[in-house]
Amino acid sequence: MRRSSIARPEIVPDETVDTHWMRGAPEVEVVIEIPRGSFLKRGSTGNVDFISPLPCPFNYGSVPNLIGLEGDLLDAVVLGPRLPSGARVRVPAWGAIAQMDRGMTDHKLICSAGPPDEAARQGVLRFFHVYARSKGLLNLLRGAPGRTACDGWIQASEALACAKPRDRAWRGPTVGF
Repeated sequence: MRRSSIARPEIVPDETVDTHWMRGAPEVEVVIEIPRGSFLKRGSTGNVDFISPLPCPFNYGSVPNLIGLEGDLLDAVVLGPRLPSGARVRVPAWGAIAQMDRGMTDHKLICSAGPPDEAARQGVLRFFHVYARSKGLLNLLRGAPGRTACDGWIQASEALACAKPRDRAWRGPTVGF
């Protein structure tokens, strides 16, 4: 099994930005399911969930050895250039977005070669606020009850602490999306 990686740029701290919460970012392995710019949304099992009218602004994937609170692989966004579907990258998780979907917590690790700047963090947050509203409308149309919202940034360690190790018995998410 070939592993690919993202080169780490030289990181120069920006003294004007409070990034104390990013220190000691844990590294995770992420498998890319949806390359940046793709219209096709696939789930962790490889099945097509839906075709989006808008391209995905990030590389979107999951941590293959961890199960999130909603019963699916722990979601991860990899900022930076487009990566091919199926790529395996080892990157630092600088934080996470706390997302609620139908009343279930669905954390999204935010990863990149270097710490995201304020503009990138705000862009990620805006995207997930819009995504939550769109997903909430879709859930309403599907008759799927429960709160759907973006609750903002949390530390990556918080999301990782909530995840559990994937065991050999896991065959995919227990809740349909």
